[in-house]
Amino acid sequence: MGVALIAAGIGFMAITSLGLARLPDFFARVHAVSKSETLGLLLVLGGLILYEGASLTSLKLGLVAVFVAIANPVAAHLLTRAALRAGETPWRKGEGE
Repeated sequence: MGVALIAAGIGFMAITSLGLARLPDFFARVHAVSKSETLGLLLVLGGLILYEGASLTSLKLGLVAVFVAIANPVAAHLLTRAALRAGETPWRKGEGE
C-alpha cells in the first residue's frame, strides 16, 4: 500500500512539472504547483509513513507532512499576492499567443 501511495505521489509531481512547463503565466503556474505538488508530496510522505511502520521516523515524516500542508498553500497565496501588487496581470485568451 505504501508503494502505491508513493507511485501516485510521483505521478502528481509529474503532472506538476507538465503544468509548470505548459501553462501560460505566473498565476496559472503557481496554481498548478501549489495544488498538485502539495498533494503529490503528501501522498509520497504518507506512503513512506506506511512503508516505515510505527517508529520515530514515521512521526518525523508526519510532522513534515503537516508543515507542507500548511506552508505550500500559504506560500502560493503570498507569491500571487506579491505578483499582483507588483503589477503582474493574469493572462487572458488572445494575449501573447
